[in-house]
Amino acid sequence: MNGFTVYPAIDIRAGRVVRLQQGDYDRETRYPDEPLDVARRYTDGGATWLHVVDLDAARGGGYTLAPLLRRLRRETGLRVQTGGGVRSRRDVEEILEAGAERVVVGSLAVREPGTVLDWLARFGRDRITVALDARLDDAGTWRLPVAGWTQDGGGELHALLERYAANGLAHLLCTDIDRDGMLAGPNLALYAAIARQAPQVRVQASGGVRDGADVAAARAAGCAGVVLGKALLDGRMAVADALAAREAAPC
Repeated sequence: MNGFTVYPAIDIRAGRVVRLQQGDYDRETRYPDEPLDVARRYTDGGATWLHVVDLDAARGGGYTLAPLLRRLRRETGLRVQTGGGVRSRRDVEEILEAGAERVVVGSLAVREPGTVLDWLARFGRDRITVALDARLDDAGTWRLPVAGWTQDGGGELHALLERYAANGLAHLLCTDIDRDGMLAGPNLALYAAIARQAPQVRVQASGGVRDGADVAAARAAGCAGVVLGKALLDGRMAVADALAAREAAPC
């Protein structure tokens, strides 16, 4: 697969860079650096993309990071995909106007897929990333929590993916919630299954990536990109390591 993309991630809560464990707002690690300083460090390491999440808005709606987006574009040149609290067409318009390359839509993509399919048609398939973040239930079904992963969205991963894939989806971000922030390795079996189901969709792996070997393994499993959060923030790997692993991985 050509064009494998490394997405360093910055999750922001109350203006600070944080990481949550398994999406739990009560299990937060806060980092001292300002978001722009972190982004500049990733740029210096060779990153060309940045994944930004508004954690406050993810639960309550109302995306708040437009001013930061403008500074990121102006001061770093990074291409940004971002989401959290996207609830309306106007939210999408404002985020794109602020400089985002792609808008990540999660909760609404589960609750109102028809609306999001309309946005794909209106804004273009390369301007929307659908986030189907999943948790395996006791019956072995991949459920799709919403509202910052705090509520049951009522959807099932593979069924909803089928609908999006049949209607032109280009970019899918999928997080195995139980691995998020845990440095336990990505769920390669899940990503391989998604790649088999929807080979035309560019899948971004998220959750659990620890090192360059995980980056290479995600690419080998059929992913088109990987989102890196805690491993970078904790200094376990550098952006340059991820980029090198991407180039070394078999296509």
